[in-house]
Amino acid sequence: MTISAAGQPLIPQPPATVAALRQAVRQITPAALPAFTRELDQAADQSRQGSDLAPLQRFVAQWAVYVYIQRQPGLAADLRAWEDRAASGDAAQARQAASEIGRILDQAHAAVGLHSR
Repeated sequence: MTISAAGQPLIPQPPATVAALRQAVRQITPAALPAFTRELDQAADQSRQGSDLAPLQRFVAQWAVYVYIQRQPGLAADLRAWEDRAASGDAAQARQAASEIGRILDQAHAAVGLHSR
């Protein structure tokens, strides 16, 4: 992952296009490129089979949110910590973790112009 200045995003939020998101993933989390490509292929196949753009729209939305979070190392670390806590904690910790994960995802959705998950 590219190093950022204290608290600054690694890169600006790219436009919500396949090409721009692919480039962003390549820059900030290159290990995620195989998943990006696999999921893009699946979304394209589903769109073709159903003559419906919804799978591609969901793909772009999902990866725009992913990039929004991952381009901010502190936010990405917080998300990973809450995910770990949700997986290993008791019921109260899991509820708190779910709430915090939801807050982070809501923030990311709003920031990229998606108001519902």
